[in-house]
Amino acid sequence: MQKSLHIDPDKCTGCLQCELACSHVNEGVFNPAKSRIKVFNFHDQGRMVPYTCTQCDEAWCMQACPVDAITLDAETGAKIVSDSLCVGCKVCTIACPFGTVNYNASTGKVIKCDLCGGDPECAKACPTAAITYVDANWTGLDRMRQWAAKTDAGAQAEA
Repeated sequence: MQKSLHIDPDKCTGCLQCELACSHVNEGVFNPAKSRIKVFNFHDQGRMVPYTCTQCDEAWCMQACPVDAITLDAETGAKIVSDSLCVGCKVCTIACPFGTVNYNASTGKVIKCDLCGGDPECAKACPTAAITYVDANWTGLDRMRQWAAKTDAGAQAEA
């Protein structure tokens, strides 16, 4: 069963625990700037939204890499950057339409979410379950439940 990160921005408080967990696991430091997940603050709307690589099927980053440094992990579905192959050309950062592949100036390589080998630290660290790791076929389940609840409430109001 393939799983994926599911993000519910309505539950995000902006605590940055996901960023801290990610940077600690991947870089050995608690530094949100080195995280592969970012929490965007939309001040005008009063919302915080976690955002990271969606591991898309098209994987433009992977297709664009001239040295084949990005490969598919068949078990997790993650697109993994091989540090030993990456030459730091940044073509993948340009190819990603979502801006979730980033250049790490301290290593001269690119970094992106690799789902922590199938056990994402960001999801484990999130205290409000704004980030969960769920069956990839059911990532829309919460939205369907919300819609159903609204529909049911509307029907009851009419009765």
